[in-house]
Amino acid sequence: MKRRNFLRSTALLTTTAITGNALSGANPAQPEKEIYEWRVYHFKNGGQKRKLDEYYRDVLIPTLNEFGVKVGAFNEYGMDEPPKAYYMLVFSSMASYLQIKNRLWSHISFLDKSKDFFKSTEEHGAYVRFETSLLKAFDAIPTFRQPEKERGLLELRTYESNNEEAGQRKIRMFNNEEIALFDKVGLNPTFFGEILAGPQMPALMYMLWFKDMDERKEKWSRFGASPEWKKMSSKKEYENTVSVVNKKFLLPMDFSQI
Repeated sequence: MKRRNFLRSTALLTTTAITGNALSGANPAQPEKEIYEWRVYHFKNGGQKRKLDEYYRDVLIPTLNEFGVKVGAFNEYGMDEPPKAYYMLVFSSMASYLQIKNRLWSHISFLDKSKDFFKSTEEHGAYVRFETSLLKAFDAIPTFRQPEKERGLLELRTYESNNEEAGQRKIRMFNNEEIALFDKVGLNPTFFGEILAGPQMPALMYMLWFKDMDERKEKWSRFGASPEWKKMSSKKEYENTVSVVNKKFLLPMDFSQI
C-alpha cells in the first residue's frame, strides 16, 4: 500500500512539473551571451604607450580581475609608428558590464593605485585618444574561447555591411553554417560579436589565432577550397552581406590574459 501511494505521489509531481513547464513556456537554460569591449589607443610616441601599458598591467587589469573581467592586451604585428595598443575586456553579460563600469570609480583600492597615473598624465595626456567598440557575442559562440599558449599571431577581422538587414543576414550565415566550417578547418575562432556601438557600423567583429603566418595561410587556403564554403557562399540568402573587410594582425603582450 505504501509503495502504491509513493508511486502515485511521484507520478503526480512529475505530471505537475511537466504541465507547469509547458504552460509557462520554459526552455532549457541557455548560456548568457558575453559582452566585449575593444579599445584602440592612439599615441604620439612610444613613451606614452609604455606608461599606459604599465597602468593596465599594474592597476587596471588586477582590479578588473577582481570583478571577474578577463583582459587581452595586444600590439600591432608591424609595430608601426606612432604605435597603437589594442585592449579587449570580456564581461559576462550586459548587466555585469554596466555594474562594473559604475563600481570601478568607487573602488577605493583602484582609485588609490591609479592616482599617480592620472595625475602625471592630466596635463599632457596618456594618449591622443582612444576609440571603443561594444560587442554582443553570437549565439553560436556565446562565451569566449581561450586560445592555446602557443598562439603567436591573432587576426582581428571586422566585416562592415551596407545596411542593418544585410549585416543580420551575415550574422545568421555565421551562426548557422560558417562558424562550424571555421572549426572544421582549424581557423581557431576565439569570439564572434555583433558591434552594438562603435566607429564602424553596421558591422561584426571576430578574432582567430594561429601559431604563425604560415599556419594562417594554410588554414585560410583550406577554408577557401572547401566544398562547404563554395556551397554556402553561393546561396542567394547570403548575397551582398559584406561591403568592407578590415584585417588587423596582433601580437599578445607579455601580460595579456588572452
